[in-house]
Amino acid sequence: MIELEQVTAPLILSFKTMGVSSALLLLIGVPLAFLLSKKRLRFRWLLDTLVTLPLVFPPIAVGFLLLLLLGENGWIGGFFARFDIRFIFDFYGLVVAGVIAGLPLMVKPLEAAIRLFPEEIKEAAYMSGKSDLQTFFRVVLPNIKASLFAALLLASARALGEVGITLMLGGNIIGKTDTVSLAIYNAVFDGEYDLAMVLSGILVVISLLFFVMLHFLEKKKTLG
Repeated sequence: MIELEQVTAPLILSFKTMGVSSALLLLIGVPLAFLLSKKRLRFRWLLDTLVTLPLVFPPIAVGFLLLLLLGENGWIGGFFARFDIRFIFDFYGLVVAGVIAGLPLMVKPLEAAIRLFPEEIKEAAYMSGKSDLQTFFRVVLPNIKASLFAALLLASARALGEVGITLMLGGNIIGKTDTVSLAIYNAVFDGEYDLAMVLSGILVVISLLFFVMLHFLEKKKTLG
């Protein structure tokens, strides 16, 4: 018999992870999209490669590289360990996995929207005395908010469903780092197919909600 906690615990952890990841994706993704929209940015190709890498590189391999960097003996993990902040087998690792997985889907569509924004409107803003950053945040971003929300929605959905990177960083510890996707994997592995079916059904419903919201945003962009 399926216990309620077997369903609610992974769901709560997944939504908590997605919430924090989404906030970080917004804070990191918007500036990155702005930088990458600049054709003359020095070393733009390198930044673009780093952002896009999770899309083309196997997630389990990305997770392994992050494991080396974020472990207590890694460059980044060793620094944060001094402040008693650990990423491996911890909630912070789940957040990092969600951000890394969702970042390309946040940055690339937003970058495209920024590039497609009419140049004459930006030129008018420059002529009125606004700087490049002021023009971006006060003129461009408010006018592409539908694209911004759509990109954030896609990135958040990707963060919610992430498995490979999460498995490497979180360790799939039952009751601590087992998100919904990993809980489905564990249920199938243990032969608890009813539990796997229930969790999968919940993900299907959530995915449909994401699809409806994306459809609404796309329709809003078209009408706008």
